[in-house]
Amino acid sequence: MVSLVLLAAAGLLVLAVAADHLVLGASRVARRLRLSPVVVGVVVIGLGTSAPEFLVSGLAAARGDAGLAVGNLVGSNVVNVTLILGTAALMAPVVVHATVVRREAPLAVGAVTWFALAVWRGLDPVLGVLLGLAGVAALVLLVRQARRESGPEMPAEVDEFLRDGRRHPLGWEATRTVAGLAGTLAGAELLVTKAAALADRLGAPQVIVGFTLVAIGTSVPELVTAIQAQRRGESDLLVGNLLGSNLFNALFGGAVVGLAGGAGGAGVRWPILGLMVLVAMLAWAVLVRGGRVTRPEAALLLAVYVTTLPALV
Repeated sequence: MVSLVLLAAAGLLVLAVAADHLVLGASRVARRLRLSPVVVGVVVIGLGTSAPEFLVSGLAAARGDAGLAVGNLVGSNVVNVTLILGTAALMAPVVVHATVVRREAPLAVGAVTWFALAVWRGLDPVLGVLLGLAGVAALVLLVRQARRESGPEMPAEVDEFLRDGRRHPLGWEATRTVAGLAGTLAGAELLVTKAAALADRLGAPQVIVGFTLVAIGTSVPELVTAIQAQRRGESDLLVGNLLGSNLFNALFGGAVVGLAGGAGGAGVRWPILGLMVLVAMLAWAVLVRGGRVTRPEAALLLAVYVTTLPALV
């Protein structure tokens, strides 16, 4: 039992460190290749920060661990807008521009709602394709809106995220990207196999292990990024990353699970799916109300997670 927990924790650690290098390396390579700054910010960084969820859920679905796969995506979406957003707002009130709330929030709510309906019906390859197409459409829309609002320059917060103390050669960044991808895959494989074995040993449903242990673990990169962004006063980057993560988890993550093996027997009940949709709506309502998340509202978000988790389990 102890060895399984330690190995799963090691998988989480490798996953978090490797995913960070994957995002930084890929983003800097894209910038050196003179890709559009908006593409770097929205596509490369946005999808890259969700890579742990994609890989963990995809590998779990391919192994036949559907409950683990879906539980991870649902739990990550809940953690992002309750535990992580609440923790960041407790440090200092999170203030965001209206464009972030108007652009990402409704897309994120729509994406998680569609994902919940797909899981409730029984996620299969057909629904996986539809979710993937919706993800591509949402990505195109985000890129077009971001290009129109930010112009040709790299958004200041994204540029700060990519800046390092010294300029490494392109070959170094390419090597970092490949090594980050390999490490992310290795960490995801270790986490999935040990988490599934741990669920069997404890006699717990895989969806619960995915919703709690695995989801919190794969959301650690978002938590670290959120705390760093909040300390620098980059609230738009913080909220945009969390809402974008939910959007990509629901659409592209759902597509990966559907195409990798489906989730017809995942055992995910409607209370868990309903919670995911409700907390997405709650976060949207909090952000719309004044464009900020105050400390009392942060406490509310954290209380929602802490009080509903035992009931769902």
